[in-house]
Amino acid sequence: MKKLLSGNEAFALGAYHSGVMVATAYPGTPSSEILESMARFDDIYAEWSTNEKVAMELGMGAAYAGVRTLVSMKQVGLNVASDPFMAASITGINGGMVVIVADDPGIHSSQDEQDTRYYARLAKVPMLEPSDSQEAYDLMAIAFEISEKFDTPVLVRTSTRISHSKSVVEANGSRALPDKQASFRHNVEKYVMLPGHARLRRPLVEKRLEKLADYAETFSFNQTFWGERKFGVVSSGVAYQYTREVFKAASFLRLGMTYPLPQNMLRKFAEGVDRLIVVEELDPFLEEIILSMGI
Repeated sequence: MKKLLSGNEAFALGAYHSGVMVATAYPGTPSSEILESMARFDDIYAEWSTNEKVAMELGMGAAYAGVRTLVSMKQVGLNVASDPFMAASITGINGGMVVIVADDPGIHSSQDEQDTRYYARLAKVPMLEPSDSQEAYDLMAIAFEISEKFDTPVLVRTSTRISHSKSVVEANGSRALPDKQASFRHNVEKYVMLPGHARLRRPLVEKRLEKLADYAETFSFNQTFWGERKFGVVSSGVAYQYTREVFKAASFLRLGMTYPLPQNMLRKFAEGVDRLIVVEELDPFLEEIILSMGI
């Protein structure tokens, strides 16, 4: 079924079709329409929370209890929610937990241009970035699968243009709960982060990141498009769309997972072009990591 959806509407529909049972948020442009769209479905619990920290904690509680949970906010809201978010990285989850954070390049409705990608690196959790509404819809199912497979919260970064622009979406999914619903398991060592417990879980976070790096190499939304080899472009999100319009004949590596990066794929792409450029919104996040690789 084809639908004309904004990115935020596509996120909500994709999450609903992925079996989300709890959706929490604190309103703030450009993220507000995600929960507004989720609230139209009768068979989920949707809540405007007191603030982003409360939204994150409610989402964590629901995920610990075993249901798929969506938490959404704008970029500065993750500052408010950072305490429980960082804890969720250490504890892991039970039911899948996806956190959508909407950045605001150009400061259309915010007090700054904070780049959420650094939180993924800080928390050592995966970050996904759609480049249009179709990917916003499709990545929801994948994000929850990653969350449950790797025992981690997943960050999804959107931006003003992705959230509010509309494009055609093939919404062929339907509401489907996971085959096996998880249930809460009493596990003090996993969920109660006293120092003694946190020290035991810390190495698991590093091992998880190594596994995610391997997964990134075959992630289907990390794609290479070969054109002229004079120069190649590495990009993600809406910046990829802008760049494709300008450099129609160039070679492209479009990243749908921007942390951790697929280093082998990046090296192979760089070897295949005479000159490599990186086009991204806000800070040189991708550029700095690629330069640190010696490319």
